[in-house]
Amino acid sequence: MTAALPLLVPVLLAVVDALLVNGPGIGVDLGVSLLAAAALLLRRRFPVAVFLVTLPGIYIGYIWFAPMIALYTVATRRTDRRLLIGLALLLAAAHFVPYPLSDLSLSDRREVALQLVDACVTAATPVAVGLLTRTRRELAARLDELTRSRAREDRLLSEQVLATERARLAREMHDVVAHQVSLISLQAGALQIATPDERAREGARKIRELSVRTLEELRHMVGILRKAGADTEELSPQPRLADLPKMIEVSALDVTYENSYDPAVERPEAVERAAFRTVQEALTNARKHAPGAWVRVTVAEGDGPEGDGAEKDGAEGGGGAGTLLVEIRNGPADAATPVPGLPGGGHGLVGLRERAQSLGGTLEAHGTRDGGFVVRAGFPLAG
Repeated sequence: MTAALPLLVPVLLAVVDALLVNGPGIGVDLGVSLLAAAALLLRRRFPVAVFLVTLPGIYIGYIWFAPMIALYTVATRRTDRRLLIGLALLLAAAHFVPYPLSDLSLSDRREVALQLVDACVTAATPVAVGLLTRTRRELAARLDELTRSRAREDRLLSEQVLATERARLAREMHDVVAHQVSLISLQAGALQIATPDERAREGARKIRELSVRTLEELRHMVGILRKAGADTEELSPQPRLADLPKMIEVSALDVTYENSYDPAVERPEAVERAAFRTVQEALTNARKHAPGAWVRVTVAEGDGPEGDGAEKDGAEGGGGAGTLLVEIRNGPADAATPVPGLPGGGHGLVGLRERAQSLGGTLEAHGTRDGGFVVRAGFPLAG
């Protein structure tokens, strides 16, 4: 019932208008007026046809509501401006020209002018109100679409943030946990070989097996998390260059650490953290793939580390004056040292290269002529 009110109320207004203007007596004028009022029931489906049906009502029956409501409906549902102008002219003409046509008199110019202005206002008002209503509806629809679009963007943004968090978690997990677990496995392997106690040897073997299994699970989890996105944010607490000596000390490797940077100079936190992670991952790889090998870690600013003498391994060793350069070089594996057999997912160097590129730097990693391996990275300190 409530939904039918907007359809029925204009019809009732047009019927009342017809009865007030033409009286209760049955005649042609009342008949065309009531027909015009009844036609308004179909104005939403056939707006132009209904308007044409109402024109005799204003021409013969002198009613206003039915044709004005019909023209208003046309203005709200049709976008053709030429059509609206034509229908408005028809309404103005039907209002201005009297019925019968023989009553038309142009002698009183003032009266003719007033009737013409009245006809034009009668025709222009429903068109103007209809255009205003249609514009309001279009703006409301666009606002609703904009609101839904913003909601979709917010949802996509939240999904992107979640994907970024997963990727960042994968990188940090690989950098931190893999390094520590591989160190535990290495220590357990050394204990298994060195201890004469059978129970201690068995315990060390269990620890080593659990460490290897943990690394395998970690590799699987890192593979899943890395599919979600890229690293754009930072985590805390974060390691810095000042933490390198402590990390190298507990690495259980034969490491020579050389640095020529000024520890008092303030550097971007992201750069120092990237340098730390590069050294950490390179030591982890040396522990897995070159057990017993010597390792040299060099951190410098300016031209940075270079190879020994003629050995450049086909790589560029220098960098700009505003660059922090890190090089981790290891020799070939010691045949007398057992291989730990730690699993690897292949994500470490990929993650380091992504981290370096995100900071505007570079990273290269390749084998050397003596059977060793070198990882060399440069991180710009500005911009």
